[in-house]
Parts: sequence; structure tokens; C-alpha cells
Amino acid sequence: MPEDSGFTIRAATEEDVPRLMGLIWDLAVYEKLTHEVVATEESLRGSLFGESPAAEALLAFAGDEPAGFAVYFHTYSTFLAQRGMYLHDLYVSPGYRRRGLGTQLLRRVAAIAVERGCGRFEWVALDWNTDAHRFYEDLGAEMLPEWRTFRAVGDSLRRLAEGGRVGRE
Repeated sequence: MPEDSGFTIRAATEEDVPRLMGLIWDLAVYEKLTHEVVATEESLRGSLFGESPAAEALLAFAGDEPAGFAVYFHTYSTFLAQRGMYLHDLYVSPGYRRRGLGTQLLRRVAAIAVERGCGRFEWVALDWNTDAHRFYEDLGAEMLPEWRTFRAVGDSLRRLAEGGRVGRE
């Protein structure tokens, strides 16, 4: 499928935080995870553009209209003894899907990974999102069925750090 040349992709700036926050909310609605969103414009600004940024973001536009985004950060592989790139979020607004924008965003992050000498580029997709699975596989990505994601968040994270059990007690 030809890529739509009407899109512009650039690194997000601090001035883009309100646009980015709106797209993050749209992603949460799509993934049925709005109950997990605690980010604010202030916390997003600090984590992306503060003294020690935790991640980077690309913002895609159709004209002046925000159309999608990608958030990514570096990881490290002991097996490769090399850093990698992790795509945390890739989102394209519904009106701009199936026009090549998701591919453009993914390729842009992959190009950044290559430019920075990364040995890996990884991401996850929700198990029910078969459209995403097909999209990634059509681009040549390999699904790793033997890996499972584990997470400790909030009180569970604090309990783990203090020597307690992660799960509910």
C-alpha cells in the first residue's frame, strides 16, 4: 500500500504536550484503559522534556491536525552487549488509519534505532489487537510467543521495593 505523502512526522516539542496528551487519551479509549491514565500535561512535560527525559516522542500531522504519535526509549541487551530501542506506544487516529501513517511512524523509530547503533527494536501489542499483530507481521516483525510481560505498579511496586510480595496481600 502506498504511503500517504500528506503526513508530516517530527520530534515532539514541549509545546506539543497538549496535543500529545489528547492523543494519549484517545489511545487509552481505544485500548479500553482510560482507568489507568494518571498522566497530566505537567507530568508528561517533565518526563519527556525535563532535566532527565525518560522517553522521546514523534508526532504525526495531517496538515495542522495531529494524526498520530510514537513514544520510544532505549533499553539494553546483555546478550548483545548493546542498547536497543523500545517502542512503548504507536497510535494513529481512526480517520488516518490504513493510509500508511503507522508504517511511517514505525519506520521512523526503526531508523532512529539504526542511526543510534541499536541492536534490537522491540514492542508489544495487546493480545486482542489482531489488526496490530497482522500489521507488524506484514512488515516482517516476529511475534515472540514464548515471552510474557510482568508488571509491578503502584502499591505492588512499593511492596516489592520494601521486600514484600508484589501481588495483593
